[in-house]
Amino acid sequence: MSYKEINIQNWKRKDIFMLFKNYDDPYFNITFEVDVSHLYRQCRYKKISFFLASLYFSTKAANVIEGFKLRFKEEKVICYDKVDLGSTILLENQTFTFCYFDFVNDFSVFHNNGRKKIENIKSTISFEPKDDKFDIIHYSVIPWIPLTAFKHARNLNKLDAVPKIVFGKVNEAFNKKMMPVSVELHHALADGWDAGQYYELFQKELNAAFL
Repeated sequence: MSYKEINIQNWKRKDIFMLFKNYDDPYFNITFEVDVSHLYRQCRYKKISFFLASLYFSTKAANVIEGFKLRFKEEKVICYDKVDLGSTILLENQTFTFCYFDFVNDFSVFHNNGRKKIENIKSTISFEPKDDKFDIIHYSVIPWIPLTAFKHARNLNKLDAVPKIVFGKVNEAFNKKMMPVSVELHHALADGWDAGQYYELFQKELNAAFL
C-alpha cells in the first residue's frame, strides 16, 4: 500500500481542492455508455467471466488516472501507486455481500483469483464491508436496469474519497452491446476531465481486450 503525498500548496488543483473539500456533499456523478460488444464476444469464446473481465479492464483504466487514486489521509492528500477493487456480489437469497479483489496486471491471475474469491464468499456468506480500506474502487453491478443515473448511499464522511463505479444492464443498440456505467468521484480531488479520461481509456481497453 505505497503512496506519495501531494504538496497541496504547489498543486495545480489547490484552488479547486480548497473550494470543494468542505462541501456537505462534495461528490459528483456521471453516467455514460460503453461499447462492450468485443469484450462480450471474447468472453463467450474464451469461456471467461464477463463480470470479472469488466472489473479488470475498468480498474486497469482507472489505475492510469491520478484522480482515481487520490485519497485523504488525515489533513493530507495522498496518491496511491495502485488501487484494488471491491464489488457487490448477488447471493442466492437475493441479498448481496461484498467481495474484494487485488488488482494485478496479469488477467489470467486476476480471473482465477477472482473466481475463487467469489466461490468462497458465496459459500461462507460473510458480510464484512472494509470501510477502513481506501486504496480501492467500490463497484456495484445492477444487471437488470439500463441505468441513466445513479445515487449512492453515503454517510457523508468528507474524508471518504473512494471512487464508486456502477455497471448497469447490457443492451442491444444498432447491433452493438452497450453497457451503462455510473462514475462517482470526490470533486475536491477529481473533475469531469478525470471521468472523461476514464471513459476513453476504459473503452480503449474494451476494444482491445485479449487481442
